Amino acid sequence: MGDLSVRELPLFPLPEVVLFPNEVLPLHIFESRYRIMLKSVLETDSLFGVVKWDPNTKSMANVGCCAHIIKHQTADDGRSNIITIGQQRFQVLEIVRSTPFYTGVVSWIDDENSKNLQDLDSLRDSVIQALNDVVNLTSKLTNSQKILPDKLPNNPMELSFWIGAHLGGPVSDEQQRLLEERDTYIRLQREFEMLDHTRKQLAARTALKESFPDVKEN
Repeated sequence: MGDLSVRELPLFPLPEVVLFPNEVLPLHIFESRYRIMLKSVLETDSLFGVVKWDPNTKSMANVGCCAHIIKHQTADDGRSNIITIGQQRFQVLEIVRSTPFYTGVVSWIDDENSKNLQDLDSLRDSVIQALNDVVNLTSKLTNSQKILPDKLPNNPMELSFWIGAHLGGPVSDEQQRLLEERDTYIRLQREFEMLDHTRKQLAARTALKESFPDVKEN
């Protein structure tokens, strides 16, 4: 490992939050130790690590995502609103300080793919199809217009991160597993299974609604 792949990084543990590469995360900074962290981060390279915090076990996840501050605004009372964007994932090798804020030695991680590009592209196409079906069926069921962004990432890895970030409901444990996965194919496959399961459930509910239009769902 070269020196560039390991560095010290301020860490921001957040309950139930999993940041993915390329995703935007707005944050409100009000605790004094994170105000100190923000000041220090803005004076250096505007980077810090977002890691999922488990309030039950009082522990931090081992893999997080680097956040880059792209906008910040500090009020007179010292509170700040910042907008960050997810960059590279990292693994926490050790915590070197916990006061005034956490600092860890981290190494950057990336996907190491086991499948060839053709397999990846074909899985990507199946995932996009499943995603479109889920969105269309949801629109039908709720009589509302749900639409996907005009340009979904075409790159399988970027698409897998986008889907991981946009899973609905309280699913941060599942998101953490997807973030930690280092094989794009396995991550996309897992997402395909989830989308396909949802698609089947929605299709069944849609069929029911069309057969019995007057029956109200709970």
